Amino acid sequence: MNDLTVEVNGLRLFARHGVGEQERKVGNLFEVTVHLRYPADGAIADDRLEDTLNYAEAVAVVREVMTVPSQLLEHVAGRLRSALTRRFPLIAGGMIRVAKLVPPFAADIDSVAVVLRW
Repeated sequence: MNDLTVEVNGLRLFARHGVGEQERKVGNLFEVTVHLRYPADGAIADDRLEDTLNYAEAVAVVREVMTVPSQLLEHVAGRLRSALTRRFPLIAGGMIRVAKLVPPFAADIDSVAVVLRW
């Protein structure tokens, strides 16, 4: 059996995640990266969309999950994993990175992030 990794890299979204009430009120810019391992034998052999993980649908799942505020990025990553594995039950594992691009403190950094692997 061949596993394939479908990658969605650097999806930028506005969302309302954060510990502080103000963060959840005004929102922030986030970047989500998702790598999902999926059985690829059918897609390799038959060239049919039904035989793989449709990354456009994966992006739609991510967008929907990101609309629901959470305090912790860890919780966001967990909700993303749950929603993606519900939508695509053949997912064999993966990685989700959720980055807050403008953290609510003074520092010269690109982002703060959590990474969930399974």
